[in-house]
Amino acid sequence: MKIAYDPIYAHPLPEGHRFPMLKYELIPQQLLHEGLIHPENLFSPDLLDDETVLWTHEADYYQRLKSLSLTAQEERRIGFPLSAQLVERELRIAKGTIDGVHHALHFGVAFNVAGGTHHAGSNWGEGFCMLNDQAIAANYLLKQGLAHRILMIDLDVHQGNGTAQIFANHPDVFTFSMHGEKNFPFRKEQSDLDIGLEDGISDEAYLFILNQHLDYLFESFNPDFVFYLSGVDILDTDKLGKLAVSKTACKQRDRMVFESCKSRKIPVQVSMGGGYSPQIKDIVDAHCNTFRTALELFD
Repeated sequence: MKIAYDPIYAHPLPEGHRFPMLKYELIPQQLLHEGLIHPENLFSPDLLDDETVLWTHEADYYQRLKSLSLTAQEERRIGFPLSAQLVERELRIAKGTIDGVHHALHFGVAFNVAGGTHHAGSNWGEGFCMLNDQAIAANYLLKQGLAHRILMIDLDVHQGNGTAQIFANHPDVFTFSMHGEKNFPFRKEQSDLDIGLEDGISDEAYLFILNQHLDYLFESFNPDFVFYLSGVDILDTDKLGKLAVSKTACKQRDRMVFESCKSRKIPVQVSMGGGYSPQIKDIVDAHCNTFRTALELFD
């Protein structure tokens, strides 16, 4: 298994945003501590080139992002002030996801410790997302002829509105988002399939709904590559999520996705998405469960 990780994932972020980003350092440390991975499983991505970014994001937006000349309103929509280091961080995250698709094609599964920047649309940033890493990687796969039918499985508690907008009317990419209906973003885009969940949904109901749709997605769309956004902000401990899903059920969710891919021999790239529980150990453990589950199934 290969895992994209770079220290810049956790730095530099403005004051007030650093706590939830500690997970980017702690996840690989925990996996190494448990002996589940070794240093050679980790790789540090380079910066992504402009041409590949422009297969997904509009040139005007991207150039203003790089030159730090977005409007004050656009910066507020992103959620923190721009800096050259933050833009570099996004470019490395996106490159890590692209590198990951090559590893997934070889090993069956690959991870990016960061990523899941699904609120970034073709010409906007939003919700701490400036460039959409999995959308960029999906377009890369299609451009290179490495995949032909791509399924985006987004199980973050927030709708993947940027991903939905980017691939609207794109027949070779199917966007599936299962999220809190009354949660951010409050103006949602239309995915190919959206499942809006009620606040406080239980483990049983959550897993039943997911199971009900996974087989349909794989059988009806017949993908040859999957991107999985495995946010752990669905947890009952999450201060932003509003759902009531336990850590055990969250791990079962991951197993269901991975088993659906493994049984059909479809490679899957995983980006970690959100997680905002008050205790960092809950965030890290839930994310590590995603790695643990993949290691059980793919190794």
